[in-house]
Amino acid sequence: MDRLQIAFFGATNSGKSTLVNALAGQEVSLVSELPGTTTDPVRKVIELPGLGPCVLVDTAGFGDPGALGAERERRSRAVVDSTDIAVLLRSGHPEDDRWVEMLQTAQIPVVELQSRAGKAPVEDVVPDLLRSLQAVRPDRKERLLTGGLVGKGDIVVLVMPQDSEAPKGRLILPQVQVLRELLDLGCIPVCCQPEGLQRALDGLSGHPALTITDSQAFAKVDAVLPPDFPLTSFSILLAGAKGDIRTFVDGARAIGTLHRGSRVLIAEACTHVPDTEDIGRVKIPTLLRKKVGGDLVVTIAAGNDFPDDLSTYDLIIQCGGCVASERLLRSRIKKALLAGVPITNYGIALAALTGILNRVVIPD
Repeated sequence: MDRLQIAFFGATNSGKSTLVNALAGQEVSLVSELPGTTTDPVRKVIELPGLGPCVLVDTAGFGDPGALGAERERRSRAVVDSTDIAVLLRSGHPEDDRWVEMLQTAQIPVVELQSRAGKAPVEDVVPDLLRSLQAVRPDRKERLLTGGLVGKGDIVVLVMPQDSEAPKGRLILPQVQVLRELLDLGCIPVCCQPEGLQRALDGLSGHPALTITDSQAFAKVDAVLPPDFPLTSFSILLAGAKGDIRTFVDGARAIGTLHRGSRVLIAEACTHVPDTEDIGRVKIPTLLRKKVGGDLVVTIAAGNDFPDDLSTYDLIIQCGGCVASERLLRSRIKKALLAGVPITNYGIALAALTGILNRVVIPD
């Protein structure tokens, strides 16, 4: 389940950090009378009454005339794409109305408060703020990751490579989420690595209702799995639950139009230190270059660093989005479509590059 992201916006020294601290009941952000104390978005994972699991985001203030003011504002704007509810503190700054309009244009519910900077006690505002947040809470419809592809009693094979990119001692989030959902549905999960897939299949009394693999193992799994056995990937399931899977499938067709010198944007929703087996920075670019028979211009955008101008790209390949919210993924899809740039994701792209896109199961 995505955590509800509540972001606080306002002019420099309008009291955002003080309010976030009061709502969290602890010192999340540094509070100072010096302007520009908050320079980067500060996040706090929390449970709030009537709202459930949330992330509070304290953004840098806008309207700072200092040398870093424009950069602070850029980083605050980058938070908008993943914001579910915005809290804007009005301080009489000329930019207040522009920010409210920008947030409303993005179809984000906005709770407006008058700045209480320099006034006390801010704690008195918290009960009313909570009620206001509860009143505008988006109505989310929980969707199954497996998209109705399996049901009670079905045997589902999970192929989970444990290479250098896999976290030591634990499974990656999509594997955990899918495994838990299968157990909740009453399915019978069978887990293995690609090297153990044939033995796992041999041990079954019949064929599995579905095989779910890490996308990077598509080629190995396809070589073993009989062609009439349904196959999909964790990344494709995530795209079906959070994004627009049909747009990703359509976008994958652009892979066939790439040529030497084409510009490709690899968009990661998280930040991490890449390894030699990194799927987005190594494996996918290598497969793309092999397909076009030459070099490509590949740009990596990590975390919130999604470019404002997408018009220079021939294709965008979004990560699986295991830590991204549905709002963030759909916002990026919308930006790509408005810019006229095809967009796909890791799983769909790897299926296309492996030549099995027509075979994989796409959830409704």
